[in-house]
Amino acid sequence: MQLLRFAWVEATCCLFAVLFFGGLGLVRVVSLPGHQGDALLVWCLLVTLVLWLVGWETGREVGVILAFHLVGLALELFKVRAGSWSYPDAGWATVGGVPLYSGFMYAAVGSYVCQAWRRLDLRIAGYRPWWTGLVAAGVYANFFTEHVIPDLRLPLAVLLLAVTARTTIWFTVGARRYAMPLALSFVLVGFFLWVAENAATLLRAWQYPSQELGWALVHPSKVGSWSLLVVVSIVLVAALKATEGRLYGKAEDRTVWTTARYDVDGLPEPVPA
Repeated sequence: MQLLRFAWVEATCCLFAVLFFGGLGLVRVVSLPGHQGDALLVWCLLVTLVLWLVGWETGREVGVILAFHLVGLALELFKVRAGSWSYPDAGWATVGGVPLYSGFMYAAVGSYVCQAWRRLDLRIAGYRPWWTGLVAAGVYANFFTEHVIPDLRLPLAVLLLAVTARTTIWFTVGARRYAMPLALSFVLVGFFLWVAENAATLLRAWQYPSQELGWALVHPSKVGSWSLLVVVSIVLVAALKATEGRLYGKAEDRTVWTTARYDVDGLPEPVPA
């Protein structure tokens, strides 16, 4: 039952991504005037507006979505120019061969993290914001520099494990509290992003050089790339939540979760900091 509850909350957290894929499928099967890429951009803008108007996304979360859109678009501009992938149905709303709807794929990741933080009541214990932020900056920079210097993904992954070795993320499902290593959450989210990437390339949202003659499975090594990119997402959202007093809890009621003490149900008890 707890697993089903967790799956349902995760599904609701993915609403933005689900609607993006819904629009992607819609423009592929429905004959629309103009380019499919332009229609998808309009769809994404409407989805963002409606989710904000109905209160699904807060104003600050929409700001995070915009930030992810810009961060992702900058990466897309470089990668497309470098020949890493291409867009077969870009449309008119395009900059440097990159359709503007592409940024919303990264925005969907930002939306998921924000929703999960709120709906699962996420808290991070043992978080080192500056060190983790530096690694995240290195990860993002490496996506650019790997074309001119050796790829540093493996050293960055090792460094990430080092700075998050004692970092735990706590979340709530129903009335119970659970925890997992923060690094493990990166890998799990990265895997599901790889699954979504396969679905997106199947629907021709973009394509890799190996898919030009027909769709092929995206190489599993991309799981590692997505897992590292999730670090950037967590750092950005954590910075926002810290300013809201939700990263470590309110100052007057701050609690640190520890596995040193347990209640009668075997759950760790909150110990006042």
